[in-house]
Amino acid sequence: MFVAERMTRHPVTMTSNSTIGEVDRMMKKYKFHRMIIVDDGKLVGYLSDRDVMRVAPSPATSLSKFEIRELLDKLSVKDIMQRKVVTVNEDATIEEAALIMYQNKVGGLPVISQVGKVVGIITATDILKTFLEVMGLPSGGKIRMTLEVENKIGVMADITKTIADSGINIDSLIVCQTDENKTKLVVRLDECEDKFEEIKSKLEERGYKVIHVVNF
Repeated sequence: MFVAERMTRHPVTMTSNSTIGEVDRMMKKYKFHRMIIVDDGKLVGYLSDRDVMRVAPSPATSLSKFEIRELLDKLSVKDIMQRKVVTVNEDATIEEAALIMYQNKVGGLPVISQVGKVVGIITATDILKTFLEVMGLPSGGKIRMTLEVENKIGVMADITKTIADSGINIDSLIVCQTDENKTKLVVRLDECEDKFEEIKSKLEERGYKVIHVVNF
């Protein structure tokens, strides 16, 4: 799955000549935590709600709301915006986007085209939604089984054949490496409550340890 398939297209942006007040009002309107700053189609920076708080008067100030607004409308975005922006390419995978967010401790990434144009934005919420869909949780009616197995050739083929021979479809399968010798397989099966105990017994007979089961 690719970033271009999950991102929000045509994101709201503002220019570096906008005022802090304008950006602050726009972020509050759309409930953003950061605003992408674009000049002539080129990404030049971003402004976060923390940046706005940094230059705004203290909550204890005697200034009125009108005076605070007037003050922020005199400050330019280009004077305080963050110029180093972490981005992701539109043809990157979802896994790459998640890794970039994790490594840089950010909750969202502007998405850039091959020619350097901002074409979207992808957030941690988009990544989480994708993960939930991969696991099939929104649809329900699935059995999620976790097995602990040896990390060796043929294990996955044997497990999938054992399940298939029982007439059950595997909806998804995720490999979680725990150490050099052990691996956890998270297998999501189509609804099969009437046959599950049979499948579980067959797997255990073949030496696989079922360590967790949940019915969604």
